[in-house]
Amino acid sequence: MRHTDPDGQVGGARPGAAPPADLNLLRTFLAVYRSGSFTAAAGLLGLSQPTVTTQIRALERHTGRELFERLPRGVAPTAVAHDLATRVATPLDALAAATGHETAPHERAAPVHLAGPAELLCTRVLPALAPLTAGGVRLRVTPGLTEPLLDELRAGRHDMAIATFRPRGRALVAVPLMDEEFVLVAAPFWADRVTERLAEEGAAALHTVPLITYAEDLPIARRYWRHVFGTRLSCPAAVTVPDLRGVLAAVAAGAGFTVVPRYLCEAELASGALVPLHLPDDPPINTAYLVQRPGRPANPDVTRVRDLLIEAGRGW
Repeated sequence: MRHTDPDGQVGGARPGAAPPADLNLLRTFLAVYRSGSFTAAAGLLGLSQPTVTTQIRALERHTGRELFERLPRGVAPTAVAHDLATRVATPLDALAAATGHETAPHERAAPVHLAGPAELLCTRVLPALAPLTAGGVRLRVTPGLTEPLLDELRAGRHDMAIATFRPRGRALVAVPLMDEEFVLVAAPFWADRVTERLAEEGAAALHTVPLITYAEDLPIARRYWRHVFGTRLSCPAAVTVPDLRGVLAAVAAGAGFTVVPRYLCEAELASGALVPLHLPDDPPINTAYLVQRPGRPANPDVTRVRDLLIEAGRGW
């Protein structure tokens, strides 16, 4: 059945327009786009890696635009590739299903690559996403610090990242995910010794107590000092552990005091293993963001993960 475009052309063709790309090239493109590498796409399609490379180059010549940035490990889709995937994914998937050539579920569903702070991933995110795995969603989770993870997100290494601050510019899209309240805590041993002095002397009462933190520059503690005490934190860290769960373990064992997000120490506060040293009327709050590249993701599971995280974040 023919259709007529508004300008009178039949079948969508226009004088001088390039002929449609070969469907095999588009299928290969979509496999590379979803899997993130030529090698992985070759395995999904039953082709050799050189054949996949040749087909992608042919499609790039056909479109006259670069579709993928070649990385040391895998490839990153360009803006042109994002647009092309948005336009061809649904028709190609429908065609595969109609002709009986639909791939097996474990092949069709590309993994969702999610990155963020290790503590938040382990204590909140992974439990929230657990129901999706029974529905066939595959996850690849990468912990790390926000700045390098955002750089990797821009390069196409991840589908989404949870950031501890809103990224600048328009290269990434961020939506608020949850608010973290920071609390000043110590084991009961230290609380008994300094709580009364803290009320009388302020932050100076803690100068004799070891500070336990996750980095030498004390980012969380410095922010607490500025916001709550209105002064600069001057004491160095006694112990640094690049994981807030390790910091909590050391503090609960009596190593000293720390400042951590409340969500991370709720169980210890409830059990009495940790005690809040100070309860300000206006505690420091930090907003975490769920960050993606612009455009509609070709992998529908990315949207499923995103929607479930935003829903779960309302209760965090």
